[in-house]
Amino acid sequence: MPLCHWPCSCYPNYAMGQAPDWMNEIYPRWVAADGVMILTPVYWYQAPSVLKLMIDRLVCADGGNPDPTTTHGKKPEEAKALELQGWSYPRHLAGRVFAVFVHGDTVGAETLRRSLHDWLTDMRLRPAVLQGGDDRYIGYYEPYATSHDALDKDTAVQQEVRATATALVAAVALARAGKLPDLEPDDARRK
Repeated sequence: MPLCHWPCSCYPNYAMGQAPDWMNEIYPRWVAADGVMILTPVYWYQAPSVLKLMIDRLVCADGGNPDPTTTHGKKPEEAKALELQGWSYPRHLAGRVFAVFVHGDTVGAETLRRSLHDWLTDMRLRPAVLQGGDDRYIGYYEPYATSHDALDKDTAVQQEVRATATALVAAVALARAGKLPDLEPDDARRK
């Protein structure tokens, strides 16, 4: 991980402000956030490609090197030496609160919600609600051509999204006050 810089410097170099790297806008928002809510559809059992790309680009948040000068850019020998000295594995987004809401029209919503929950808790973010959020089906096995109509008519799922967002806001307030209960047992997280 010492070779993986935080924020990422593998693509158009974030540290140098090169554009047009869309993560230039995403990294500062994750850093500034006390709480994060991911609201997403499921695409063929998985996250939409843009969400997966963001997840992949946030790998540097989970143990990445905040000081690229220690490896003089990307010198593997120097990174290896740092790691072997005992890398601290900094969790750059730890402590933030999250909630997830995944929706789909056939299958895979629960699987994606669990995957997002696991990713976020592994990086030491804290769930606002049990299981990290919720997953629901909208227009289950109905025609794809009318799926937007099904979403617009499903006021119950809209209310569930609002409830999840409200729970996130309340959890952020509790976290700021140092009173957010730990919803994840210690053995559920990677040490």
